[in-house]
Amino acid sequence: MLSIIICTYNRDKYLYNALKNIAENDFPYTSYEIILINNNSTDNTETECRHFRADFPNVDFRYFIEPKQGLSHARNRGIKEARGDLYIFLDDDSFVKKNYLMNLEKNIKLYPDILAYGGKIIPLFESGKAPAWLSKWTYSWVSAIDLGDKSVLFKNNKYPIGANMGISKNSVDVIGFFNPQLGRTQKNLLAGEEKDFFYRLKKIKGEIRYLPDIEVEHVIPESRTTIEYIKRMGLGIGISEKLRTLPLSKIQYFKRLFLELVKWSASIILCAGFILIFQPVKGTVLLLFRWYVTKGLLSK
Repeated sequence: MLSIIICTYNRDKYLYNALKNIAENDFPYTSYEIILINNNSTDNTETECRHFRADFPNVDFRYFIEPKQGLSHARNRGIKEARGDLYIFLDDDSFVKKNYLMNLEKNIKLYPDILAYGGKIIPLFESGKAPAWLSKWTYSWVSAIDLGDKSVLFKNNKYPIGANMGISKNSVDVIGFFNPQLGRTQKNLLAGEEKDFFYRLKKIKGEIRYLPDIEVEHVIPESRTTIEYIKRMGLGIGISEKLRTLPLSKIQYFKRLFLELVKWSASIILCAGFILIFQPVKGTVLLLFRWYVTKGLLSK
């Protein structure tokens, strides 16, 4: 059985359609379950879930409230409630294609040894257009990923993105759950819980594969394309990287600081390149982001 886990916090605007797209897949209802983790939403999330249950009574749909605030807590609760052998994580504003589950089953048979996967994520900008600062180097800022049309392994510092990813029950049995000290909550933009999980998986030589035909469209509201959001995101990533590396050892933390110097060098070179081709906003935003990541890394 496949366990589809959706963690939500105050996203009732998109939730019903996200669930509906899953239920309308060309795939037998008996082969999957949907687990909805409501992380203390104060909107109409529960009403939307009742609406979905009424419209699709044959879907194995289970609803839970997780009182501990934070995405990692919600994801871990979903894992604990799941009955399947593969945990599929989709965002509450990710819309799957009708062949999503069929393609996933095909890939599971094709790559039986994978412990985790990440699918293609196409950004769906609510404003109707991409922000002026978007480039190849900032694509991941909108939780998007496209590594091409061939399946490849995630190598080096690449890893799946939470809007469309899956992990096996075996991987959790071996390396444990998501780190609850990392990940977003209602009040901050901490990150790193996915990076931490997949780095631990890579340490045991776990196979993490990019599956291009496991595709979703992911809503990007206009609020996530503002300069203010980029500042908050950068700061959250910096703090998360400190929380991720410092408990391992001071050496790991100082290695991460050295890597930050390397990233600064690359950002400056890229910025200069964008200025030369008369696209300065794409370059200056890289430096702004880098400044706030560094600020988070050096925070007390």
